[in-house]
Amino acid sequence: MFSMASGFGNYSQQAVRAAKYIGQGFMVTLDHMNRLPITIQYPYDKLIPSERFRGRIHFEFDKCIACEVCVRVCPINLPVVDWELRRTIRKKQLNSYSIDFGTCIFCGNCVEYCPTNCLSMTEEYELSTCDRHGLNYDQTALGRLPGSVAADGTIKTVPNLTSLSKGVIEGYFGSRGITNSWTL
Repeated sequence: MFSMASGFGNYSQQAVRAAKYIGQGFMVTLDHMNRLPITIQYPYDKLIPSERFRGRIHFEFDKCIACEVCVRVCPINLPVVDWELRRTIRKKQLNSYSIDFGTCIFCGNCVEYCPTNCLSMTEEYELSTCDRHGLNYDQTALGRLPGSVAADGTIKTVPNLTSLSKGVIEGYFGSRGITNSWTL
């Protein structure tokens, strides 16, 4: 009889705990129902990436010493470094450098561990192509600096929308017919 009572008590505690978790989930749903949708019209409006965004890698050919640290720290051994040893000056000379962004996981290890800082992450995230081989960038393509999203005059940028937290968002939504200042 005692085991049946303790089993019923245990069952009721689990039922109350489950109801509490369901109630918490329901409260989150109700909280989100009060918010207005925030939609960015992507090709014409773009968000400015955060400061630590990991986009396409920029490479400076003149700074590279062909140490291959980037290849050793890369989890998939991705950068291809071609160099030859110059015996007259007793140094390695870099011939070519390439990265295939079709297989890159954008971890940033190559940038972090480069001793000469010849690698850096850019804010460029539009790398799509129709052909997979177009994602294999050599040192010429890696050396090209991308244009800043904020500097592009044809695109309307949304500068201060870094996260969708509760608060007041001003200025952006006035052009869409929505009030100029509203609370999420």
